[in-house]
Amino acid sequence: MEERHVGRSGLLVSRLALGTMTWGQDTVPDEAAAQLSAFVDAGGTLVDTADVYCDGDSERILGHLMRELVGREDLVLATKSGIRPDGRYDGSRRHLIAALDASLDRLGVEHVDLWQLHVHDPATPLEETLSALDEAVASGRTRYVGVSNYTGWQVAKAAAWQRAWPGRAPVVSVQAEYSLLSRDVEREVVPAAVDAGAGLLPWSPLGRGVLTGKYRTGIPAGSRAASTAFAEFVQPYLDEECARIVESVVTAAEGLGVSPLSVALAWIRDRPGVAAPVVGARTAAQLAQALGSEALTLPHEIRAALDDVSDMAPAHP
Repeated sequence: MEERHVGRSGLLVSRLALGTMTWGQDTVPDEAAAQLSAFVDAGGTLVDTADVYCDGDSERILGHLMRELVGREDLVLATKSGIRPDGRYDGSRRHLIAALDASLDRLGVEHVDLWQLHVHDPATPLEETLSALDEAVASGRTRYVGVSNYTGWQVAKAAAWQRAWPGRAPVVSVQAEYSLLSRDVEREVVPAAVDAGAGLLPWSPLGRGVLTGKYRTGIPAGSRAASTAFAEFVQPYLDEECARIVESVVTAAEGLGVSPLSVALAWIRDRPGVAAPVVGARTAAQLAQALGSEALTLPHEIRAALDDVSDMAPAHP
């Protein structure tokens, strides 16, 4: 698998990241082990988790696998903090540092490679939140820092604040939902990240699974849209406009002799500013399909057609 730098930083990662949001819930430990093994065997390095994923079980499972299956040195380890177990946002220095320490304990490591603010907390001054990033880097708890689910102005403000004084930890990454079905981040988040020199780590790059084409004729049993936990998450992308985009992806896939999943991943992987899409598979078989996209580079004509069919309506300003 090819590697890329995250933005203008020195952090080098595989151009596909392994997401672990379902580890400990939909993905049992044995499946997680199979996923991680296949990912590393394919040359993958960047693994993304968070303290709230499955009540911490995602980090616990990943920590166990780093001790028993894959060496810590083989991974670029990323986690996130900023959401309390009850769902409340908390960007206070007190919560963030305590949350990072708890993550390190669950992972069984002394440091992570990338620590990200999971969300923006409007109740806490941003400069206080960002001071936690500085402490985490200065103390050796993390090597790099980033933000997640920030708006464009929040990305710009955070990046500018961190650049304003020597010794502050620069924002090197921005996580955001981004796919052929969700391009609104191109209005402000993507330009803000590129301007700040931060690499994009798109989450849900397959449009919450819809871009695989599995919902074209209905909702399959066992799919996320059929589950009580994820039905509302998938539903927004089951409308007519999204269906039209999916059909274009399927047509392109048929013409290239590959899967719709590979087309959708190749499109997002090679968008300006993207470092690595974060793919969260429930099974090793699903991950294998995603890893198969590595060999695909979309022809210019197909990329242009997909750009056109998924383009956003003009906005003001």
